[in-house]
Amino acid sequence: MMLVRRALGAACGARGWLASCRTGRLEVGQTWATLASVRAQLPPQQDKNGNGSCSLLQSVRSYATVSRKREAFPSQLDDLPPTMLKNGYAGVELAQSVDDVVKRLLSLEMASQRQKMKVKIQQLVDKVKRHPDDCGSIEVQIAVLTAKIRNYQEQVKNHPKDKMHKRYMLMGIDRRKKLLKYLRRTRYDVFENVCQQLGIQYTFPPAYYRRITHRWLAKKAFCQKVYEEIGRA
Repeated sequence: MMLVRRALGAACGARGWLASCRTGRLEVGQTWATLASVRAQLPPQQDKNGNGSCSLLQSVRSYATVSRKREAFPSQLDDLPPTMLKNGYAGVELAQSVDDVVKRLLSLEMASQRQKMKVKIQQLVDKVKRHPDDCGSIEVQIAVLTAKIRNYQEQVKNHPKDKMHKRYMLMGIDRRKKLLKYLRRTRYDVFENVCQQLGIQYTFPPAYYRRITHRWLAKKAFCQKVYEEIGRA
């Protein structure tokens, strides 16, 4: 018996909720219709610039939120010409004699982000490789890491909450720093050429590393205080 009463009560509550929803929709529709009729009857007013406007429309617009557009971060792929063929099709003779539609399909105009990145990496590798068949030297590894790091920087700049690409960027920077450090220690002339060709600004590491702790900060403050007191005396 109790279950039947609860089921009847739930059904009555659902009916009441549906009726209230329908009534609310009708009220909202009537409100918008009334607002449109009132807006049509209001005479146009002149604003500061002399343009005709409606005071009601101005009051509604004052509550609108303005979305801030982020500044467009320049991409390293912007300098690639759209008529350039994809990586691997430049040396094919048949690709030069096809019609314009096929050339567009084989060009960077219809290429994806990954295909453009391959072309960009190949351009940077051609600047620093030792011989035409070089594909694994330290200079080539630095060029590949540089292209990837710049791509990650663009992604992080456009999407600040992308933690995965930020982690990849930091890992690539750390790897490239180790390679540059080794190249600087072994072949300094090649190191200077790589930094100049790839546009890398190398920052020299500090000569001494010290882990900053609360104890070290307190000791430093105490020593500085003693030094100042001795200077005054």
